[in-house]
Amino acid sequence: MGKQETSFSFLQQFLPPGTFEQVEPYFSSHVIHLTITHERKSVLGDYRSPAPDKPYHRISINANLNPYSFLITLLHELAHMTTYLHFKHSVSPHGKEWKTQFRHILIPFLGKSIFPASVEKALLAYVHNPAASTCSDPRLFKALYRYDEHKEGYLLVDDLELNEKFETESGQVFQKIEHMRTRSKCKELKTGRMFYFMDIVEVKRHSR
Repeated sequence: MGKQETSFSFLQQFLPPGTFEQVEPYFSSHVIHLTITHERKSVLGDYRSPAPDKPYHRISINANLNPYSFLITLLHELAHMTTYLHFKHSVSPHGKEWKTQFRHILIPFLGKSIFPASVEKALLAYVHNPAASTCSDPRLFKALYRYDEHKEGYLLVDDLELNEKFETESGQVFQKIEHMRTRSKCKELKTGRMFYFMDIVEVKRHSR
């Protein structure tokens, strides 16, 4: 799916039920060009401030996100917009000013049964010190991952049993040897070398 600009009402199909009405005022109060785009490995969403040749706010969101990830990512980018409106370019992108704006925008969505219990619990911890990306918070990432669509046989390293084998994108085969706090010690079967994988890395269960 390539990039395509969308009407704001179109957002409803990407968001959890009943949440469009809470985000719509941001779009009616500001000139925002919203783009729903194809999957990007390194980023879930993006905000660009107005420029001389493009005098409007620009937000892009990955189309493949589950509704809860989509909403959190949209709020993340809206917090960049409100931070820009208050401080222009005088503060760091994910500094205390952005964290304050993000908390202010996110908190009204909590405690209203919008998110599943596991996601809500992770968000309550996350909102105290929001990170640059949900991928930076293992607990929140894992809670949201449960609601993604996955290709058959794919799972997180954290979900593998000890001694279970898995494959990486490069085709290397590993065996999970030891689980630590946020990562796992794994042995590459071809060489016997040990590697450490973050628990939130997605791999393919080895079936042979």
